[in-house]
Amino acid sequence: MRIVVLDGYCLNPGDLSWSGLERLGEVTVYDRTPESLLLERARGAEALLTNKTPLGRETLAALPELRYVGVLATGYNVVDAAAARERGIVVTNVPAYGTASVAQLTIALLLELCHQVGVHAAAVRTGEWAASQDWSFWKTPQVELAGKTFGCIGLGRIGGQTARIAEALGMRVVVHSRSQGISLEALLEQSDVVSLHCPLFPETRELLGASQFQRMKPSAFLLNTSRGPLVVEKDLADALNAGVLAGAGVDVLSVEPPVAGSPLFTARNCIVTPHIAWATREARARLMEIATNNVAAFAAGASENVVN
Repeated sequence: MRIVVLDGYCLNPGDLSWSGLERLGEVTVYDRTPESLLLERARGAEALLTNKTPLGRETLAALPELRYVGVLATGYNVVDAAAARERGIVVTNVPAYGTASVAQLTIALLLELCHQVGVHAAAVRTGEWAASQDWSFWKTPQVELAGKTFGCIGLGRIGGQTARIAEALGMRVVVHSRSQGISLEALLEQSDVVSLHCPLFPETRELLGASQFQRMKPSAFLLNTSRGPLVVEKDLADALNAGVLAGAGVDVLSVEPPVAGSPLFTARNCIVTPHIAWATREARARLMEIATNNVAAFAAGASENVVN
């Protein structure tokens, strides 16, 4: 079986091995594939693995040998799954590989908003503590989480794990999801921290904008480690700059890599990290293992994690 990995660098920048995949066939790995080279590189492959390289209807139609697409992620919107199904192409994804890592980064963003550890460590290095008249000084308000309310929007694997950590910190957890919990409006009004853990569907796109931020407490923090388009970024920046919200921590943006001049880059008390929640070596190793097992199962005629 000829297997082509279209954009393998983010999964494996050199600290993992493709050897498991190589045991299943002839493997060609590209770090990145621009649109201009997509058909040239994919032509003749029976199996394509993609992370963010789009495979639309026209592209799939131009690849008659293609029988399998493995998405190197949980979300699979980069592939026209319906068009693939029409052509008898199996599409799989990799669920549940990054639950612990994404939950951990979510809480890391929250703790950074509470304590601004980086700001204070830098102040020590530049001599501000040494020059202080007091034995202790702080540049930002310090926030204790115990007793506060953590609002979790979406309660899948990652949302559930994050909620459990919040509870371990002494927080009261409230939930809004399609199947359980309180209304979105009630969650926004009650919560000291609002954390997004829902998938991106047409009905959740721009779920939070200006009117929703107005419902939140002015002391509240917003966290987004799920999908960038869940939030109207300009509205979030405006809310932060106007003091409608106290702070935000986001690991995802609506366009990645971001366009220059994103309003969140200069928003008050907004921490933006470059989509790293999934990127621990442990999580990427699990992703590699599951993706390889998906290909092996397809080759054996017993496909796993099929999404179409």
